[in-house]
Amino acid sequence: MQARKTVAALAVVAAFAGGAAATHFAGTPAHAAAPSAPAVVQGVPVTVLPDFASIAQTYGPAVVNITVSGTRKTGFGGGSEDDDPFQQFFHGLPFRFGPPADVPVQGEGSGFIVGSDGIVLTNAHVVQGASEVTVKLTDRREFRAKVLGSDPVTDIAVLHIDAKNLPVVKLGDPAQERVGDWVVAIGSPFGFENSVSAGIVSAKGRSLPGDTYVPFIQTDVAVNPGNSGGPLFNLKGEVIGINSQIYSRSGGYQGLSFAIPIDVALKVKDQIVSKGSVSHARLGVTVQEVNQALADSFGLKRPAGALVASVQPGSAAERAGLQPGDVILKYDGKPIGAASELSAAVGEASPGDKVKLEVTRKGETREIAATLGAAKPEKVAQAGDSAKDHGRLGMAVRPLTPEERKQANVPGGLLVEEIAGVAARSGVQPGDIVLMAGGKAVNSVGELRAATSGSGTGALLVQRGDARIFVPMKLG
Repeated sequence: MQARKTVAALAVVAAFAGGAAATHFAGTPAHAAAPSAPAVVQGVPVTVLPDFASIAQTYGPAVVNITVSGTRKTGFGGGSEDDDPFQQFFHGLPFRFGPPADVPVQGEGSGFIVGSDGIVLTNAHVVQGASEVTVKLTDRREFRAKVLGSDPVTDIAVLHIDAKNLPVVKLGDPAQERVGDWVVAIGSPFGFENSVSAGIVSAKGRSLPGDTYVPFIQTDVAVNPGNSGGPLFNLKGEVIGINSQIYSRSGGYQGLSFAIPIDVALKVKDQIVSKGSVSHARLGVTVQEVNQALADSFGLKRPAGALVASVQPGSAAERAGLQPGDVILKYDGKPIGAASELSAAVGEASPGDKVKLEVTRKGETREIAATLGAAKPEKVAQAGDSAKDHGRLGMAVRPLTPEERKQANVPGGLLVEEIAGVAARSGVQPGDIVLMAGGKAVNSVGELRAATSGSGTGALLVQRGDARIFVPMKLG
């Protein structure tokens, strides 16, 4: 159980107002002596600063501190080295002392009251694995909380405490917020209850590794361990998000904070309250980002959309007729700028929803209707890069054996054994299985050579592990 969630990284705005006073000289006739008049100084505009104090005073009582406790297997008999400093000390030794032990663990987080009858929202990772959850109000009352349900996919949990007539927050619309707008966070960083910090919206619709269903609000608000699950307010005092993650090297705040939009959280909350569980829609495709090279390969005007790398058998996508190589440009009329936007849009829908997809296939645009299913998050594949010169493409390939085809669950294809040159620069890796080239299936070296005999930019469809991705290549 953790009281915060940190994404590992490879790596106060002051408002000023000024007024200029201009002095105008008017000429006077020679025959008239005009007394000199004092220059009129233009009024300096007054800058109205954000009223953070009123937000904290009005809605601070609806923000709660959450303490969780439980037990975890650890000690020399088992457990994680990250959890047990002694295991870190003895890392690499071929022995352990004693059996696994259940040790008590505790954590803290934040939350906020959305129902006067005791409904509280927080992060799923705050209460994960907890055997006891305690909610503490600003008036110092404490309540044993019941976890009504949690959704690890969106990182939302719903709690209930046995109390009435509680103070509640006001809810807003994240879509109305602009990049650069002021925002305020209230929570319990490092256990310091009801702490207030402020900043601005840095970006909207951010996707993070492993969180393809959530279009995060990025801010520069100071968020630290213990802030997780607390509210993010706009200047109207409306909650527009739930502070969830930070992007950090150290594990503490380094200027990048991410909040789950409140509309996403409310959809999860409504499902949990009504039926005790959460279901997410599924299209059934593996998609990848369209970079400039892929845009050139597929004849797109600009790099945008979600490129379909594979279609899962029996999925909504297969029933709708989607094919590998299709580029999804719009989802229910909404433009898809990046592959992650498609995943987030599908995640916000419900199983059984009917949607319309605008796709481009071999240079032609068409509309496809699909009825969404229910299941796992959409996969977003990524092309890597890696580095003997073998032919024009720089690849040493061979047909798969029957056993290899069965193991990889493919009807054919060519196994990449070595790479160099064009293939290495394009991101092909040893172990990839080349399934298609130039839109055609390839099962022999001759078919691959024929499909890549031209010049310009082409794309290979390869299977890498369980994912299928397109790799653009510059030919000739």
